[in-house]
Amino acid sequence: MIPDFDRLVAAVQKNCHISDARHARGMTLCTYLLEMREFYRWEAGIAPGAPLERAAVGAWLNAREALWETLEAEDFAPVPVAGREYAPFEVAAINQALVPHGLVYGAGIGRFGKPHFFLGELERHEVRDGLTVLVSGCEHARDLGALPAALQGDTAFVRRAAMRQWLWEKAEAWMMKRTPGPLALALAAHGFEDDAEAALSRMVDAETETAILHERGEHTAGRLLGAAWEERLASGCPRRAEILMRAVRDHLADSLVTLPTLLEREAWPSLLFWLANLDGMRRELWPALANFEATKVGAGGTALAEMIRQGAEHFERVARRLLAADEQAVAALSHDVAALALA
Repeated sequence: MIPDFDRLVAAVQKNCHISDARHARGMTLCTYLLEMREFYRWEAGIAPGAPLERAAVGAWLNAREALWETLEAEDFAPVPVAGREYAPFEVAAINQALVPHGLVYGAGIGRFGKPHFFLGELERHEVRDGLTVLVSGCEHARDLGALPAALQGDTAFVRRAAMRQWLWEKAEAWMMKRTPGPLALALAAHGFEDDAEAALSRMVDAETETAILHERGEHTAGRLLGAAWEERLASGCPRRAEILMRAVRDHLADSLVTLPTLLEREAWPSLLFWLANLDGMRRELWPALANFEATKVGAGGTALAEMIRQGAEHFERVARRLLAADEQAVAALSHDVAALALA
């Protein structure tokens, strides 16, 4: 184990708390309560789906919000690694020191300017198409709303622990209504009704691969669009405009890499799961694919391939249109998504 491991964990977790203190209250109440419930489950080491004591969760919630009050105005702490201290966003340098010890660190700015941090155990370290992929397992520190995957420059971070939580939340929500559709078919393909725990493990494996494909797509899209795209996102554009830009690049990434590869591999459960998660702005932008009949996924390879080819062309054009537009025009387009949609 790396020297001063406890100090390292404490510093990363403190930065997680500071980020949460500044940004958690910006969530909708429903999202906030769900994320806090799952964060409590992670801290307490309680398995997905296991019952929680309402009184214990309530006391923890009050204590956490009280802690945030003491941290909100603090600066992010330096990250101590093997006798050195690093600025919290020196991710490459920190991982150069940590990866040989079987650890991986992540820090970056997510949606709406929220910083995210985590420290986990390194499970895989590989390079694909010029992209370094770091896959983590058990996590020692994390913030609220853990992201299953993220891209930073030429490095992709995929977090299996966060992926497991996210997949369980999707399955749990489906079990409340049992609505027919692509999610029901994806869960059935993994045998969820017969053995939920084993199915969840299979889904984590499958969707970890999908996440790697998506980050490869993001990397490819980033090279197509250049630095100006990230600069626009980092400039503090209006919230709906940011959602639009992220959704367009997601579709470009997936139509360039994720979807064609899943189709080539005949990874039907993952394709079904992708369709099940086509919601919000992404759904508005690609109604043709959103309306594809889920039961035909396995037999509709030719039709799907053509739709995906059209998607790659269309969303590159849309992305370049957004790049060429000024901030006011992008904000206007975010309220007229039909003008950009692939019907």
